[in-house]
Amino acid sequence: AAASKWDIREKVWEHLEASGLAEFPRPVRGRIPNFKGSPQACCSLRELDVFSRAREVKVDPDKPLEGARLAALQARKTLLVPTPRLRTGLFNRIVPPPGANKEILRRCATSQGVKDYSVPVGLDGKAQVDLVVVGSVAVSEKGWRIGKGEGYADMEYAMMVSMGAVQEDTPVVTIVHDCQVLDIAEEILDDHDLTVDYILTPTRTIQTNCKRPKPQGIMWHKASSVLIRVHSEMLGKIPILKTLRRREKQAGKDVTLQDEHPALANTNRAEISNQKVMAANTQPRAAPGSAPVAQPHVESDPGNPKLEGSDTIATVYVGNLPGSLKVSELKSALRELQVIPVRLSWQGAQHRAFLEYRDPGAADRAVASLRGLSLGGNTLRVELARSQRSKG
Repeated sequence: AAASKWDIREKVWEHLEASGLAEFPRPVRGRIPNFKGSPQACCSLRELDVFSRAREVKVDPDKPLEGARLAALQARKTLLVPTPRLRTGLFNRIVPPPGANKEILRRCATSQGVKDYSVPVGLDGKAQVDLVVVGSVAVSEKGWRIGKGEGYADMEYAMMVSMGAVQEDTPVVTIVHDCQVLDIAEEILDDHDLTVDYILTPTRTIQTNCKRPKPQGIMWHKASSVLIRVHSEMLGKIPILKTLRRREKQAGKDVTLQDEHPALANTNRAEISNQKVMAANTQPRAAPGSAPVAQPHVESDPGNPKLEGSDTIATVYVGNLPGSLKVSELKSALRELQVIPVRLSWQGAQHRAFLEYRDPGAADRAVASLRGLSLGGNTLRVELARSQRSKG
């Protein structure tokens, strides 16, 4: 079977750390990784014809793309940077002060400079993006891209399509270390995944000639798309997404969400059922004649003793737990984030835990809240549990 996206992410993150290629911010796990040689790779952007012709360039806010943002500013192009997690809108336009020297432009290219020298661009901003620059955790020479797993780059691109900011032939560039260019099986890609046309590394410029279609806008109710589940549970968190949905509805488009669509209800339940994993399937088994394996620490909601076996339960996998972490510390974090499960299965020896929620929506909210969280120095690995996974 082909390696999963998470397997590939973990392989890249581990290699960058172990080989000494990882740069600030550390650890790179859970991030679009910054790497040694990123400034050189970013400099190659100036050599691309698609960059020379572009007037308006969208560059992600990740640290390894700081050099790409600087290149756009130095070339006096309009620079658009997505707002972090789309909380306050879709883009910020970076506007350097009049007569800005090289040092000011360098500051404008940093995350703090984006905050200090930017103005928001709304859906009426009439953005016409000529070039898109995204970060990646891994990418193949065919143009298949894997991000950090939250889907924001895919969502941003789909929103740009919906608002007319990009066209079918708008080129997409990613900037990575050579070790992040890997063979990726096309079968693990989803139809919402953003592909890339150019890959820049410290030593190479790769034109992928990718023919796989890029996202064609927001597919509000497509049952097979993981991205749409993200849209559904994040709708209340992203005001600009709600605005875009309202506009598309006024234009006569079907914007019914998956969990609102009667025809898709059974499909949704079946999909969630396939993702569930029960403790019996994930506990390590003792070899014949060996000592019994320690059972996981399980805490249930006393108000619902019949949770086990319920069709409505959805399970969240939490991995990369530090060995020193106590179950009480994880429970405290869950309370602070207001994502308390009805049942917690603690498997500290395996550096993981399983959280059970009453419905898929609550599980999705937990995944969104816990991703990127650091406990005891480790960035947690969080995702909906899958029954086919035999280990964390």
